Amino acid sequence: MNLLEQQASNRRKTWLIMIVFISLLLFLGFGFDALYLGAGGGFVPIGSLMALGVGSASAFAGYYRGDRAVLLATSAKPLAEVEASADEAGKLKLRQLQNVVDEMAIAAGLPRPDVYVVPDEDPNAFATGRGPGHASIAVTRGLIDTLDREELQGVVAHEMSHIRNLDVRLMTIVAALVGAVALLADWARRGMLWGGGPRRRDRERGSAAGVVLFAVWIVAILLAPVMGQMLAMMVSRRREYLADATGAELTRNPLGLARALEKIEDAAAPTRAINRGSAHLCIADPLGRQMNLKTGFWSDLFATHPPMAARIAALKAMAYQGVQP
Repeated sequence: MNLLEQQASNRRKTWLIMIVFISLLLFLGFGFDALYLGAGGGFVPIGSLMALGVGSASAFAGYYRGDRAVLLATSAKPLAEVEASADEAGKLKLRQLQNVVDEMAIAAGLPRPDVYVVPDEDPNAFATGRGPGHASIAVTRGLIDTLDREELQGVVAHEMSHIRNLDVRLMTIVAALVGAVALLADWARRGMLWGGGPRRRDRERGSAAGVVLFAVWIVAILLAPVMGQMLAMMVSRRREYLADATGAELTRNPLGLARALEKIEDAAAPTRAINRGSAHLCIADPLGRQMNLKTGFWSDLFATHPPMAARIAALKAMAYQGVQP
């Protein structure tokens, strides 16, 4: 599969996952309408409208304020502020970072994003924002100190790719939808506890299809938060592969990013400044979870990032290294 085919495949799968996400929200609302209000004609679909409203409000708030919340949560500081208090050696490295960001913005044909530095010694990076013109790239202090210029260029190109491919917008909205699904499921569970669910005689009078719907809805309520997280992880994994490929396209040097990923992988310490809620945004899992190192069914379900070895192998294959004739 070449680069363009990989990009097209990842986009198709991502949109399929988003459709499943919206369908889950609507099913939670529909179950409330059908089981609490009755399936007769003429009723206002309160649950469905509420599900769409909560999901839309969460997505709207995340779209406009999510990036500020992520940067605040990681204690990220603007590059100029960090440079002002750095020594001469530190200023040289920070100016190199600024130059690399400028180069990659030109290569991607994008406005220069704001640049932030996260005060953490573990090498890592992430991009956040609404898209080109309203985006930020944050790198940890450890990343600046660990990588050489070509490797840093590869990481910045990877994050710039997230901006160019609108991954930052998608992942911000996905994170908001995960919260909305969890909130609606919690409301439904509380409603079941307080109200006892649909009245018993209504269930007894209902058809077998109604009983099945009730059972499926209960299962959906219990599993919705987990399913939401799984869908978010699927989106994140597909987007990491796409950003690796697009980053290599921008630099014309896939080995630079491959070497950077090897150094990031070798740094065993977790990125303590980045919490679980922002982990899916990072170039490498900041929590150091073993699930992200494995392949197979369970990793495909619960890992936030593809295995680093697979990503490095794909980049080396792009440079015609490690490929058997």
